[in-house]
Amino acid sequence: MSRPNDRLRVSVVAALVAVAVLAPAVARADQVFTVNMGYFMLRGEDGRSENDVLWRNLDFLWYDIDEFNGFTIGGEWAFGIGDYLEVGGGIGYYKQTVPSVYADVIDEDGTEIYQELRLRIVPYTAIARFFPLTRNAPVQPYIGAGVGFFSWRYSETGEFVDFSDGAIFRGNYEDEGTEVGPVVVGGVRFPVGPAILLGGEFRYQDATADLDESQGFAGTEIDLGGYTWLATFQIRF
Repeated sequence: MSRPNDRLRVSVVAALVAVAVLAPAVARADQVFTVNMGYFMLRGEDGRSENDVLWRNLDFLWYDIDEFNGFTIGGEWAFGIGDYLEVGGGIGYYKQTVPSVYADVIDEDGTEIYQELRLRIVPYTAIARFFPLTRNAPVQPYIGAGVGFFSWRYSETGEFVDFSDGAIFRGNYEDEGTEVGPVVVGGVRFPVGPAILLGGEFRYQDATADLDESQGFAGTEIDLGGYTWLATFQIRF
């Protein structure tokens, strides 16, 4: 089972220090509540390491890593610090199930040997955004960066082949944990009323989790990185 590493502990301490430093300013700041939804694209086959489980599975399973791309939803609470800066924290949710079969082996009755690969990522993010045209402009582009704490779970469930004797058996293999990594964002939003803003945002996240080797996965790690396109609905008060 993966456990929080030293980077995670350092990031948590840094986040707590930042909250303590910013608390007086936040108390006087205006606030923005955001609901977002969009499409998460897991890092593709060409960008994954040779130890990545999804890449190694392609040696003997038939599926496409792009099938892990899917819907994501989240929410965020942010605080304005002056005319050019917002800082906030949020949570998201992504889960995708991908069917697979053995590429070169079938059952004795001629049927495929079927599995389901599942990946869930719940990112907890702390992000600062900079608005070069100010937070009060009629068009508000921004860029930002922060840290993500990615709670994840990966599993493989179904029928499997023991290549030592050719036996087919049912199994369930899973691992979960939390990893930390950078998050970079860019976007634009438009006020459509005194307190409503609509917009879009692009996010990049980068994190890799070590897998429990006792589970017998084909790889020793799983890359949680990828790209997200989001539509945003915001209330400012």
